[in-house]
Amino acid sequence: MTFAGRVSAYNRGRKWRRFLAEFAPSEHSRVLDVGFSDREYSSVDNYIEKHYPWPHGLTAAGIDSPVEFPRRYPDVKALRYDGVRLPFADGEFDIVWSNAVLEHVGGRDEQVAFVRELLRVGDALYLTTPNRFFPVEVHTRLPFVHWLPKTVFDRIAKSAGMGWAAGSYMHLMGRSGLRSILDAAGAPDARIVANRLGPWAVDFVAIVPRAAR
Repeated sequence: MTFAGRVSAYNRGRKWRRFLAEFAPSEHSRVLDVGFSDREYSSVDNYIEKHYPWPHGLTAAGIDSPVEFPRRYPDVKALRYDGVRLPFADGEFDIVWSNAVLEHVGGRDEQVAFVRELLRVGDALYLTTPNRFFPVEVHTRLPFVHWLPKTVFDRIAKSAGMGWAAGSYMHLMGRSGLRSILDAAGAPDARIVANRLGPWAVDFVAIVPRAAR
């Protein structure tokens, strides 16, 4: 495993441990994962499905059609949705988990709408997103260029053969940007925790416990 891969695995592991400590899910918990990947590109993809001990209580929703996913996780209910409106009733789930998805749903208006929808269907929320001000952009592994205006970043990504990272693929934010999105979505009491690597925040976890709703 590369150094970047080891860092990613370590960071996802500590996010998972924090999730367990915050919510203490049980075999009776109804948990929704928003943003599953049908095709896995690394060992840390679909992290909750790999580690959740009660897969029968887990539902996964995403914009991919579940083709390969059900073969890997046959006990997890998986479905495709339009990326806007989740096909669930208000408060249908005890906990909603969404790991590193918020930055991919569009600009600020779309991000606010996404968080508002997660809050609608769940009693509690655990959401993570990368820190725009970490020196290395975690998707492309390129240093510093994501600090430039998006149009400049897009040109650099395309010239580096990473055109997939340009355009609407990614809208990163810092802590204040995430706080603004949470406030606008109706979660002003959400707690934001930084996962650090040395002096840098690699990413942020937004936690909305049941008591805060």
